[in-house]
Amino acid sequence: MASSIARQGYPELRSAAAAVPLLTDLFDAGDDEAFIILGNGEMLAPGALAALVLEASLTGADAVAGLRVSYTDRVHGLDVPSLAGAVDGIGGEVLWSRASLADGLQRGLDFAAIWSRLPMGKKGRIGRPVLLRHSDASPPPSALTIASVTGTGTVGGAGVAHRRLSEALALAHHRVHEVVLSDRPAEAEWTDAFPAAESHIAALAPDFVLVGNVHGATRSLDAVGRLAAMAPTALVLHDLFALTGRCCHPRDCTRAETGCDAACPTPDEYPTLAPRRIAGMHARKRAVLAAPSGPMLLANSEWTRQRSEALAPPTAATHPVSLAFPTGIFRPGDRASLRRQLGLPETDVLILVSSVIVDGPDKGFSDLREALHAVAGPGVAVVAIGRLDDPAKFGLDRLYAPGLIGSEEDLAAWYGACDLHVTASRHETLGQTPIEAGLCGVPTLAYRTSGLMTSVIDGVSGRLVAVAPGALAQALAELVADSTARAALGAFARIALENRFSPAAAAISLDAVLCARGVIARDRERLSFAPEMLGHFPFAAERNQGAKGTVQAPSSPLVRRLRRTKQAVLGRRMPLFVRRCLYLASALRRKAM
Repeated sequence: MASSIARQGYPELRSAAAAVPLLTDLFDAGDDEAFIILGNGEMLAPGALAALVLEASLTGADAVAGLRVSYTDRVHGLDVPSLAGAVDGIGGEVLWSRASLADGLQRGLDFAAIWSRLPMGKKGRIGRPVLLRHSDASPPPSALTIASVTGTGTVGGAGVAHRRLSEALALAHHRVHEVVLSDRPAEAEWTDAFPAAESHIAALAPDFVLVGNVHGATRSLDAVGRLAAMAPTALVLHDLFALTGRCCHPRDCTRAETGCDAACPTPDEYPTLAPRRIAGMHARKRAVLAAPSGPMLLANSEWTRQRSEALAPPTAATHPVSLAFPTGIFRPGDRASLRRQLGLPETDVLILVSSVIVDGPDKGFSDLREALHAVAGPGVAVVAIGRLDDPAKFGLDRLYAPGLIGSEEDLAAWYGACDLHVTASRHETLGQTPIEAGLCGVPTLAYRTSGLMTSVIDGVSGRLVAVAPGALAQALAELVADSTARAALGAFARIALENRFSPAAAAISLDAVLCARGVIARDRERLSFAPEMLGHFPFAAERNQGAKGTVQAPSSPLVRRLRRTKQAVLGRRMPLFVRRCLYLASALRRKAM
């Protein structure tokens, strides 16, 4: 116990050993602001104090609990106290404020009673281990059969996010079955039913259905409505497609607030839909969301929650959810070693930009290029990860463009080799790259807008600036010149984002959704996790190895040239006659098989 406390490396730490009757004397004698009380056989996990204290400071919670690891000669499981109901056996997994303990000391120091009496808004939980307990006892799991449904699979940003949520549920003991609606995206604009996939889901008889990223297979929510009539269903808002007539990000368009129609300014942009069908499709989506058995909506940021409540029918329920990230893979490494490994300059300030499509229409490419040009010069280089058909568009001499990276291990190495991540995007429901970068100890500079206000904790995991001309360039120049600020932001980014976006944190947030829907009882004492959950944290002896194939394979040089030619002529539009030809070709191939 004592050695685990000493290894915390926390500068403002005072420790003392005392029996329960003497705790009151220790409490009264000092002016300590927060307390952790360890029992026999309990040790603090590495970094526990910093993680708990940072979360308490950011949220103002009077009590913050982390994960408790039960072990003997092996790990038996992990668990965390429930927010509602009585919780027995609370020990050193909770950081208590002085105010929260003051009343408890007068009542006999019943930690379970103190926890249960605290208002819901005054107690919090983080998704990382804080306590190691020598015991083979672990709470019984609450296992459900869950169907995790996507439109065309789990490749690409939203697909990866949905897969990670499914994995988090599996680590919380649930039986998760992944179901793909279609493998024919060319037919999505004209397809609303998926008999094979829907029959498979019905045969599973799921207790819960988690749906996300369906627009690659269909432009409607009809299938989601049928699934919601079958079992309690939640629709993850990886984007705003479910709330509009056809688009994923309305940008500055306000038509979704009054009703999307044929005047849509971008009907030929993905996900495409003929103008004459947009009004009807918007009405159909709203009917699904407004139905008594309609799906819950899951918002991955505070901005997304606000947009959902503004655009969805009044009867649709929106709940917050945390996305899951492989926090044992995305972790800080030795920067110099990673640069040598990847062939990057060892002494330059390396600025990272990362996206599935680096110059996509929603990524603010012109602003990004302007900001990078403002700091370009000796000692500064740029790493651009993602699809970039024409690297010359950046106009930078010192650009490293490895392309799309489908291995999480390899992607983490590229992140960890850089000093600073920057994005000029204005339209993100969350923004996954700032979180991945921050977990690797790399702070992010971004605009103060959309879901980026959740994925970048201003002044903690990075900096947010106003959406104004020159603001991004000025802030980038300041951070490039200030290595001390970058290092501090990177260190805090790792701690804060691991707390909030680990697989355990995601499972905790999904558990709250299941409780809200009545799928799981609210009065359980603890939420438990499989031993494999520990492998998602860097200090585990056996870490999760990460996924491969997370993005599509790189295009051939010929395809890239053809795409550049097409964009030069049509931009990113896909005219209706071209879409109909692709649909016909796909249908003919299907019949020939």
